[in-house]
Formats: sequence, structure tokens, C-alpha cells
Amino acid sequence: MSEKIQKVLANAGLGSRRQIEEWIREGRVSVNGAVATLGDRMVADDHVRVDGQDIRLNKSTTQKCRVILYHKPEGEICSRSDPEGRTTIFDHLPPLRNGRWISVGRLDYKTSGVLLLTNNGELANQLMHPSSEIEREYAVRVQGQVTSDMLLRLRKGVRLEDGPAHFEEIVDGGGEGTNHWYHVLVKEGRNRMVRRLWESQGVVVSRLIRIRFGNINLPRALRRGRWTELTMDQIDELLDR
Repeated sequence: MSEKIQKVLANAGLGSRRQIEEWIREGRVSVNGAVATLGDRMVADDHVRVDGQDIRLNKSTTQKCRVILYHKPEGEICSRSDPEGRTTIFDHLPPLRNGRWISVGRLDYKTSGVLLLTNNGELANQLMHPSSEIEREYAVRVQGQVTSDMLLRLRKGVRLEDGPAHFEEIVDGGGEGTNHWYHVLVKEGRNRMVRRLWESQGVVVSRLIRIRFGNINLPRALRRGRWTELTMDQIDELLDR
């Protein structure tokens, strides 16, 4: 069965449908040696090139691209199995007829909130690549005295064991004493970066929730341990941010 070129290439993780439509307008896409035009259709066996480079397509890359938002609870790990027998995020995901779910980054054992998963490896790699600089927003509850000098350092940057890091934004979320919240924004997915930044200032993170990844917010009605599937428009917006 034939499908529009931009849909097939988007499903293969090359970009969003809108991006690929622009490539087609610019004459950068060819199918079976002919320059493609908007509205053209193709099948998996067609020979596709983008900017003169061959694009390999097979059944796994032409299947429907799916992305789900999982509301990860605390106390689950992002590995497929655990020698200690702890619950993993994959215990609660919908089954796939072909392929498997790939986690777009990770959240640590004690962190909850937005976790995206997809059946498309190229899309997962694109979203995780440092060059993507996708915004990640967290709600953080900290224990300890937070000063204005400390917040300034966290915005300007501090040196962690794997290099300098900083918060793009820090917003006071209210609360008193050991129940004070902040909303912080980062554009990197380094391991435990949010926790390590706060800990570098001598305070303890007692609660950490990722409330947004790119344009995808944690739905208020989505209970912990449940998932919802993104629409193609949401996926396009995520890629076109």
C-alpha cells in the first residue's frame, strides 16, 4: 500500500512531516530517480534519496511511528529487567505487535513524571541527541537554605564531575522550610543532572518531578503508572519546536 512520502520518511525518524514537506518543496527528495513533488506517494521498496544520500527503508521503518507519554512513578527503573527484582517501566506499557518500546532518555529510581517512549529508534536518537537541546522542565522540592547567591551560581553554571552545567531558568514555586519548591529548566539529558546541580550547593532534593519534555506537558488527569499516546500533530510539534 502506498503512502505519502513525507509520512513514510517521518515514520522512519528523518524529521517531522512539515520538515520533510519543506525538503520536497526544495527539491531535496527523489524517489526512483525522479525529484519528488508534494502529494507524491511511495511504497517501502521504492529507492529514496535525500540530498543525494540513499535512505534505507524496510518494514520496521515504514510501520506507524508511535510515541507514548508514560507517567513514571517513583520506585520504577528504566531498564528492561533488574537483578534486584524491582518494577520496571516496561511492566506497564502496551504490547507492540512488531518491534519494542525505546525510552527517550531515562528518569532515575526516585524521579517521577514525563517519560516518552517510541517504537522508532531513529526518532528516539534524534530526541536524545545533545544537539536537539530540547527543554526539560522539573518541579523540585529541596531541603536546606537556598540563597540568592546559590541561585545565581546555578544559573551561571557550576562544574560537575562530567563537566559544567547550569539551569536555563529557576522559578520559585513557593512553600516554606523543608517543603520549598522550585521549577527548573534544562536542555540536557545528563544522568541525574538536576539532582547533582542542587547537591553541588549543599541542599538535598527530596522530590523531583519532570513536568514537561519539549512541548509535551504532564497531563493533570494522567495518573502515575498510566500512559497516553501522542498524536502525529504532537509528534510534529515536538520535532519542530
